[in-house]
Amino acid sequence: MAKLMSVSGVLVLMMSVLLSCSEYSVCEEKIGIYELKRGDFSVKFTNYGAVMISLLTPDKNGKVDDVVLGFDSPDGYKNDTTYFGAIVGRVANRIGGAKFMLNGHLHKLAPNDGKNTLHGGKKGFSDVVWKVQSYKPDSHITFTYDSFDGEEGFPGDVSVKVTYMLMETNKLGVKMEAKPLSKPTPINLALHTYWNLKGQSSGDILSHDIQLFASHITPVDDQLIPTGKISAVAGTPYDFLGSRPIGSRIDELPGGYDINYVIDGESGHLRRTAVVTESVSGRRMELWSNQVGVQFYTSNMLTSVRGKGGYVYSKYGGLCLETQGFPDSVNHENFPSQIVNPGDTYLHVMVFRFTAH
Repeated sequence: MAKLMSVSGVLVLMMSVLLSCSEYSVCEEKIGIYELKRGDFSVKFTNYGAVMISLLTPDKNGKVDDVVLGFDSPDGYKNDTTYFGAIVGRVANRIGGAKFMLNGHLHKLAPNDGKNTLHGGKKGFSDVVWKVQSYKPDSHITFTYDSFDGEEGFPGDVSVKVTYMLMETNKLGVKMEAKPLSKPTPINLALHTYWNLKGQSSGDILSHDIQLFASHITPVDDQLIPTGKISAVAGTPYDFLGSRPIGSRIDELPGGYDINYVIDGESGHLRRTAVVTESVSGRRMELWSNQVGVQFYTSNMLTSVRGKGGYVYSKYGGLCLETQGFPDSVNHENFPSQIVNPGDTYLHVMVFRFTAH
């Protein structure tokens, strides 16, 4: 197991690259595309949904490909139901029955996944225009959004900030912060990028090898709502403690992988969460995070979506690794709480490292 890294140490590095809005200011709500670039490593974003549009990185032969599924322009994301590359919230993943109790008060949410709430509701953070607070093309971009009291049924005003930043060589840092301003409220943000390390137009990801540093999952019912149990993965199709192909046991599951893994180690520290490798390109992606869980999703519901360059994405066309709090935590007292009080700050850090051999 990799040595734990402190979140504070990474944040010092992250904060060192941030500049004030007055120096590199966009600070308006016009929808645009913004690129971060160093050498042949580049990442593009739009402030619609704070979406990651693309990530270009070289393979073992130096050939640069886009390894992120998505659309050619911001307009494609406006009617998107896949959450391609988006920041999702106020509460990512599912909330059973579209309701929860907090301090004796029942909060009813907007159901948008049957009778449940998914990724913030009918108009979550993936469907709003974020402000660009700070932008330097060779360094970072910071998006902000002010979520209002009662938005999709969630209590209290919340100030949200997401910074994407280039770190060292072929490394992308993501820092998500949220501060409740008026009331206690659940907060659980996630980055919903679909990855295909062979290239976004190269077919399915079943031959990708993946290792997940997680010994347990939170099992779900037939509506993908956690039962409240925490189960060991050993000996099951969910066991990726050793690296193996994604498709090696996928036929044993109904539809594919769509489950929250409990990340091993001490929460609050930056821990290695996953390693994904693809043999043809030689690309390798390491993911580190300070969160307690990660949703591993193999794009089971992706069908005939026309993406970048007119390529049509199909089932298993990409993989998602959404670091997060446990789904439906607001309705399970034994799960780590997602309630954040005024005066406190929600902090979610991710680091992606790309290499090729």
